[in-house]
Amino acid sequence: MDIEELQSGLSAFFSAELGSSARVVNVQESDGHAGLTFLFEVIDGQGAATGYVIKLPPKGVRRHGNTDVYRQAPLLRALHKAGVPVPQVPWAHDDNPWFEVPFIIMERLPGRVFFVWDPPAVFERTAAAAEPLWEQCATVLAKLHLFDWRSHLADWEQPETLTDQITRWERIYAQAPEPEWSKAAEATEKALLASLPDGEPVGLFHGDYQPGNLLYHEGRMTGIIDWEISGIGAKLLDIGWLMMIADQSNWTPVYHPIYPLAPARLRTLFEQGVGKRYEQIPWYQALAGYRLACIGCLNVKLHRRGQRHDPAWEKIGLGVMPMFTRAQELLSKL
Repeated sequence: MDIEELQSGLSAFFSAELGSSARVVNVQESDGHAGLTFLFEVIDGQGAATGYVIKLPPKGVRRHGNTDVYRQAPLLRALHKAGVPVPQVPWAHDDNPWFEVPFIIMERLPGRVFFVWDPPAVFERTAAAAEPLWEQCATVLAKLHLFDWRSHLADWEQPETLTDQITRWERIYAQAPEPEWSKAAEATEKALLASLPDGEPVGLFHGDYQPGNLLYHEGRMTGIIDWEISGIGAKLLDIGWLMMIADQSNWTPVYHPIYPLAPARLRTLFEQGVGKRYEQIPWYQALAGYRLACIGCLNVKLHRRGQRHDPAWEKIGLGVMPMFTRAQELLSKL
C-alpha cells in the first residue's frame, strides 16, 4: 500500500472516529518492516498531536504468519492488561470500509529498537552503553515468561508441539540457494528430533525476542514490539533465541552483534527472574539457531532472485552455516 492510499484511508477512519477536525499527518513507513508497518500522527481539534502505528498486510496476500496482523490485537491487549510492556491497541478491524485489508492501530511508544548488528546512531557503540540494553532484554523476558496464557489467551490459538516447531521448516530450508545449507539443515533437524526434551513449559513465545524488537528510550526499555511470529508452544524458545543472537559463534567478523552479553549471563538473568533453572535451555538455543538459519535459507534466495530486495539478508546469510554448526555442537554436548 502506498503512502497516498494509506493517508486517505487513515483520514477517513479518524474523521469517523474522532470527528472531521482530526487530521492525519507525517505518514511514513517504519524501518525494516517490509511495507507492513507505518508510523503517523493524529492532530485533534485542539491541535494536540498523538503518535500511532498501523499494521496492515498487502492486498491479495493470504493471512498467515506475519501477514495476519489482525491476530495480534487480542494478544497485545491481553499482554497490556497483564502489565507486560507492549503497546496499547485502541483500534483493530477485520472487515472494514476504510481499507481492503484488516488492520490494527497501536499507540506509538517512545524510543528506538537496538538493532544489534548495526544500531541506530542514537545508541553509543560502547560496551558500557550496550550491555545494559541486553540485560534489560533478559530480565523483561522473565516477566513475559510468567504470563498466564491459559487465563488470558485460552482461545487465541492451539499450542504447537515441539516436533511441529522443528519439522515445519523442512519446506523452507529445501529452498536454500546453497546446496550445503539444505544438507546442514537436514542434519540439524535430525539431531534436534533425536534429542527432544519434554516441551515444557508451554506458553506464549515471541519468536524473535532480542534487543532489535525492544524499544529503548534514554537507556530504558519502553516496550516489546513485532509479534508477527509469536505463538503458543515451548516458550523456552525465547531465551534460546536471545542467547543464540548473542552467541558470537553464530556470526562472522563481517557481521556480528554489538557488545552482547555472554549467553551464559543472559541465561542467568532470565533464570533469576523466573526463579527456576531449566537444564534444557541449550537445546532451545540450538533450536533457535536452526530456525534462524532456515529463515535465512529462504530470504537469501528471495533476495538473490529479486523477489524481495533486502541486502541485509546477504550479510545475515554469512551466518547460516555457522548457525547450523553451532546448533549441532550444542546438541552434541547434551
